[in-house]
Amino acid sequence: MSPAEALLLGAAGGVGAVARYVLDTAVSRRIKAALPVATIGINVTGSFLLGLVVALVLAGADPSLQAVLGTGFLGGYTTFSTASYQSVSLALNGRWAAAVVNGVGTLALCLAAALAGLGLGGALQ
Repeated sequence: MSPAEALLLGAAGGVGAVARYVLDTAVSRRIKAALPVATIGINVTGSFLLGLVVALVLAGADPSLQAVLGTGFLGGYTTFSTASYQSVSLALNGRWAAAVVNGVGTLALCLAAALAGLGLGGALQ
């Protein structure tokens, strides 16, 4: 990786983190739910987009696309650590069912979204 690509990857990560913060804040202010729907939505959309990016690279797109968009932007945009913390927080507050639904449900939805992104990317070839 060249120094320019490294800087681009870092900048993309920063933009992804800002996008996550802005979207999470906007959704959380508007939707009050038993589960952290903003974090779930961010991780699901990020998983879908990463599947799409990987499919495009597998089809011959420049691998730096995966580095910059996948590792950079989507790495900053998605947040496994926040999702994990939110599940633990739900459990610590005695909301065990919500904790399990959040943890397992988020994982299942993200896997399905990544598969859908791969499928769409493959269909676009």
